[in-house]
Amino acid sequence: MSNHAQRERLLLADLLERSGPDAPTLCEGWRTRDLAAHVVVRERRGDAAAGQLIPQLARRLERVQKEFTAKPYEELIQLIRTGPPRLSPFAVKQLDEISNTVEFYVHTEDVRRAAPDWTPRSIDPVFADVLWSRLERGARLMGRRSPVGLVLRRPNGQTVVAHKGSPVVTVTGEPSELIIFLSGRQAAATVQTEGDEDAVAKLTAAKLAG
Repeated sequence: MSNHAQRERLLLADLLERSGPDAPTLCEGWRTRDLAAHVVVRERRGDAAAGQLIPQLARRLERVQKEFTAKPYEELIQLIRTGPPRLSPFAVKQLDEISNTVEFYVHTEDVRRAAPDWTPRSIDPVFADVLWSRLERGARLMGRRSPVGLVLRRPNGQTVVAHKGSPVVTVTGEPSELIIFLSGRQAAATVQTEGDEDAVAKLTAAKLAG
């Protein structure tokens, strides 16, 4: 099995290191230090990270996130680079691939695309297919908050329904860009939209992630 998650992990760690702790990101209200702390908490403090999904744990997540944000930035980078502890579910290679490939790709783009002089990253065909397979499996979950029907389409014509509904908006782009779009970074994604003008406006303004 190719370890795309490990490659994306190292790319993210290197980029965070080069950018420094106070660089902007596409995550509202977060600088690179906050993003680095989020990645570490997600992997190493599952008891707190569950607060993203369980409202009763939200305060714990906020507290732990602040604790890790206060750590030396270099320590956070090293924790990302070395990966999760042995007993973490993410230490299992198969789960790491499933859970972290897209996570690390998106967060790398959160840093890259927040820079005023960013340039598009070249995505190799194998990785593009990996991202498309993730979209095929996760589109319904990721697109559940769409206010309109949503169809994702690759330039080669492959499509997947992210949300059933009417009117329908079709979003066309490379898998890497569709991932960015569906993760709630619509304004940062290089895609084309087709559909009713009002429906397109609703979709591009919607909070798809979270």
